[in-house]
Amino acid sequence: MPLALYALTVGAFGIGVTEFVIMGLLLQVSADLDVSIPRAGLLMTGYALGVFVGAPILTIATRRLPRKTTLLVLMAIFTIGNIAAALAPSYGLLMAARIVTALAHGTFFGVGSLVAVSLVPPQRKASAIAVMFTGLTLATLLGVPFGSWLGLAFGWRSTFWAVGAIGLVAFAVLAALVPREKDAAEPAPLREEFAVLARPQVQMGLLMTVLGFGGVFAVFTYIQPILTELAGYSKAAVSPILLVFGAGLVGGNLVGGRWADKALTPALLGSLAILTLMLVASALGFHDRIGAVIAAFGLGAAAFATVAPLQMRVLSQAGGAGQGLASSLNIAAFNLGNAFGAWLGGAVIAHGPGLAAVPLVAAAVPLSALALAAFSLSLERRVPRAAAL
Repeated sequence: MPLALYALTVGAFGIGVTEFVIMGLLLQVSADLDVSIPRAGLLMTGYALGVFVGAPILTIATRRLPRKTTLLVLMAIFTIGNIAAALAPSYGLLMAARIVTALAHGTFFGVGSLVAVSLVPPQRKASAIAVMFTGLTLATLLGVPFGSWLGLAFGWRSTFWAVGAIGLVAFAVLAALVPREKDAAEPAPLREEFAVLARPQVQMGLLMTVLGFGGVFAVFTYIQPILTELAGYSKAAVSPILLVFGAGLVGGNLVGGRWADKALTPALLGSLAILTLMLVASALGFHDRIGAVIAAFGLGAAAFATVAPLQMRVLSQAGGAGQGLASSLNIAAFNLGNAFGAWLGGAVIAHGPGLAAVPLVAAAVPLSALALAAFSLSLERRVPRAAAL
């Protein structure tokens, strides 16, 4: 893999830390700002909705810029947002800072996916996307546990200061290593890009992504209270277990990328089925200390094994003209799934059967994504793709 691809990984690492680290700080933030745990969990929802709104807007606004310039602008927005979060004196301003930070997320991964696949041969495209997303998984493996520990030791604001510093490093690495485009093609007319979004297969691909990740984040958003209240761990033990979860993310992401390179359709169906089963199994595992560690690793691996297949599914159905917008919107779809999952988990805790039931309720969400994938593929077999294009 070319060195420039790993520069994208560094940027993804910074963005991944700021997205996920709030889940290891829920108890500290809720106590300091005097809000409930479900309300603190909405900081995850707010971020995800910021990604969903920001992805199409910034993708369109930057479509005529060189891709490297776009990545640098987005990383600057990310850094400023994290500094604002560290300074936020109230819950409302912290939410606003999270949303500002999130605006850069979808377009960064959308444009980054296109840069990644342009750097490698056609048969390595899914693996290239997986390598970039390894930054996201390493953020969970290393950044989130360290950020949780930092927040516990020095206050949650110190975590956001540290993430802002990561943003500066990522900006420098991207500036140094990502090549500028030579003879970049003129972007397709906007009407052609939007026309791609009208294709049923693209729409179903985006919905699969929303549902696939909705179940993951119904559980992951509330992993700190799940580990402390169900499994009986102390707050200090959460960070080491997040390391285990992150190790699962890294492994599952790389395996999912290679699987999708070899056989996209089996990878898509198989990864969604495995994720559903892991959520069901974790409903039992989280009630036991050893079982909770095993469930954390398995859930992480199953969750990110879906990333490359879901992203490649949308890119393959979008074709050339609409890949930029479709790629960014699929990243937005991941985060809409995050927002939906965080809301669903909070609703189950606050108004439903309670914290212990969250994994079982969550399992229904990727199961619906699996059913939609099967329906989409059956339509594709009945209607030749050439006719659909």
